[in-house]
Order: sequence, then structure tokens, then C-alpha cells
Amino acid sequence: MTRVSFLGAGYVGLVTALCFADRGFDVTVADYDATRIDSIMRGEIPFYEAGLEELLGRAASSGRFRCTTDTQEAIHDTEISFITVGTPSLEDGRIDLTYVEECAKEIGVALGRKKEYHLVVVKSTVVPGTTMGIVMRTLEAESKKAAGKDFGLCMNPEFLAEGAAIRDTFNPDRVVIGGIDDRSTAMLEEVFKKFYGEKCPPIVKTTPSTAEMTKYASNSFLAAKVSLINEIANICELTPGVDVCIVAKGVGLDKRIGERFLRAGVGFGGSCFKKDVQALAFHAESRGYRPILLGGVLKVNEWQAKHVVEVAERVLGSLAGRRVAVLGLSFKPETDDMREAPSIKIIQGLLRRRAVVAAYDPRASRNAKAIFGDQIELTSSAKDALKEADCCILVTEWEEFKRLRPRDFLESMRNPLLIDGRRLFDKDEFGEALKYVGIGLGP
Repeated sequence: MTRVSFLGAGYVGLVTALCFADRGFDVTVADYDATRIDSIMRGEIPFYEAGLEELLGRAASSGRFRCTTDTQEAIHDTEISFITVGTPSLEDGRIDLTYVEECAKEIGVALGRKKEYHLVVVKSTVVPGTTMGIVMRTLEAESKKAAGKDFGLCMNPEFLAEGAAIRDTFNPDRVVIGGIDDRSTAMLEEVFKKFYGEKCPPIVKTTPSTAEMTKYASNSFLAAKVSLINEIANICELTPGVDVCIVAKGVGLDKRIGERFLRAGVGFGGSCFKKDVQALAFHAESRGYRPILLGGVLKVNEWQAKHVVEVAERVLGSLAGRRVAVLGLSFKPETDDMREAPSIKIIQGLLRRRAVVAAYDPRASRNAKAIFGDQIELTSSAKDALKEADCCILVTEWEEFKRLRPRDFLESMRNPLLIDGRRLFDKDEFGEALKYVGIGLGP
């Protein structure tokens, strides 16, 4: 049985660890946060991800999963260690590699005490050159051993989408392995072949720096696709008789483009897209190249959330004293994550205009309370948010919102105006019954 450790019990680390345990690996998760470790061992997930609690229950009962605050012990008792600590953004757009470096120091100390060969795998999102630079230098300095000879080192980026992380782990499009040498690469490749069995996806074997760049390039492509269809949507709104949804369908059928990430809306959010695009742009500028397109991707995204508020103001006039219902707070459905969520910018824009905000989300209310406190009313249902509202802005396309019908808005709202920020509703059905404004829908 292969013994693996994950150093960092955040989103990527915990999800991946539990998936490995589910596939028969002996897994140890280490994290400095004792409170988080205790809650996981009690069967409590510190964030919402569909299916993860069931996975934790199976892992705990199997005896193949344990958590600890002792990183040294986790490394000593396993053969492979994945670095899965966070890499948050700094104010200038760079990523903060403090946690990665601290983790590498801990691993280095443990390697210095360990006689057996050990493979270290960087899974945290880091800019090109980090694995071969900071990580390898730190491991060698702390262990007094040589990379490639005494221990192995790989970079293995993750491509998980929140809300579908378990599915993405078990059924990825590809696995990318950036090893410093053949032995490191072969060892990690064998792990994934064991993990996936006959359904092993394509494995791309390359250098650590290329693997790091692949992660950034992937997220930058997806973010660019979102911003481009949103810019097209903004043009559609100024063009009579044009609907961006039909445009996107026609474009998406082109096999060179594809239909995914062509849904116009209020912009992207989450912990990855903005952070990774910013980091790649900073990386480029630090090497003398000024990226034009990457900057545009972020500007369009910043504009989208502001645009929705301006639409409400254009239709209603002054928003001061107006009750605005916001449906959806998480940056996407099936998660409680509000990091960089468009709802934050939208609500901030409404509050600046002195609107009264009532908001509802099936999962993210606790996080919203931490952000906005008593500045907004957090309701227990969509219909409660709609009561006496002068405007409703649909922000997140949760499944339960699809069941809303025009009568729900007509019966509850003082002024039945719906701004569909995700084009969730049928424009003909809703447009006939109430004032309906859809992103990317021309007059």
C-alpha cells in the first residue's frame, strides 16, 4: 500500500487526500491549524463541497486516513509528500510563497532525519521557477541532501473546479507531471496509474517550470474566455434584436472554440482566476514583457459586476431607499466560497448608492455575514428576499432558483423588476410577465 501525506488541509489538500484514501492509499493530512485538524477528525468539513462529507466518513471508517499537526511525523511515516498549502495574492499581484517556503523547510528537516528515499510533490499553484528555485534550494539546505540523488521532486498542478472537485479528481482531462529527473517522474507516474487503473487519463511529462506554467496558462485561457463572452454580451445589449445566448450557442458549436465557459454573466470569481491571471501578469512584467490581453481580462471582469448595478440604476432611477433582492452570494453554485465573488462588488455598489439589500444563498450566508455584518439582510429563502423588493438581481445560478416562476416575483415584489445576471430564466416567459433585463440581451 502506497503511503502518501498532504501538507496543508485546505481545499485542494483535503479533497485530494480524501480521494486518495477512497482509492485505497494510506493517507496522512498535516496542518498547523489544530482547530481545523480536530474538526476534520470529528467528521466536520471546514468548507462546503458536495459529496465530501460522505467521502470523509468512508475514509475515517476505512482506517486509511488520519490527520495530524505534526508535519515531521507525517513525512516520516509516508513515501510521498504533496505540498498543498495556500499561495494567496499580495497587493501588487504577486503570489505569497511564504507558506510554500515554510513547508519546504519542514520537509527538509524531516528528510535530513530520514534514511529512505522520499518524493516531494508541489501541488500548490506557484509561478514558473518556484519548484526548481525556492523549493529545491530550501529542501537541500535544510536536509543537507541532494535533490535527485537522495530525494525526488516533482511539480503536479491541480485542475479542480469548486463544486465539482471530487469528480475532477476522479475523472480529470489530464495529469501533468513536472519531474526534476526520470526517477521522480516515474515514481509519481506509477502512483497515478495505480490511482486511476485502466481509466488513467493522458499523462503529460515535462519539466517543473513547464508544469507550473501549464496551470497558469489553463486558468488564464478560461478566464479570457469568460471575459470575452461578457464583452460580447455588453455589445449585444446595445444592439437591437441580438441575444448573447444564441450567439454563444452558434460560437460554441465551432469545435475550435467549444461551448464551455461561454455563458455570459456578472463575471468570474473564486480563489483562482483573478489570482492566477494577476500572478502570471506580474511574472511576465518582472521579465520585461507587458501582457496586454491578461490586463484586459481582469478589466472586463471588474466592469461586469459594476455594470449590473448601473443597469438597476438606469431602470429604477435613484437606488437610495430602494429594496434590492440579491439571489446568490457564492461565486458559483455548489460551493459556499465567496472569495472574489461578483456578489461582493454588486452589494458594495448597491450600498454605496444607499440601497437596502436583502440577500439569499443556499450555502454562503455565514460567509456573507462575516463580510457584510449587519449592512445587509440575510434571508432564509429566495421568496423572503423578494418581499417588497423594488428590484431583484440574480447573481448565482443555484439549481433551486431555476424553480422560481414569474408569479413568485409578481406576488412578492413591490416593483417586479428582474435583472438576470446569469441568463437563468426564459426571457420570453419572464419578459411577458414582468420587467425583465437579461445580460447580453439587446433591446
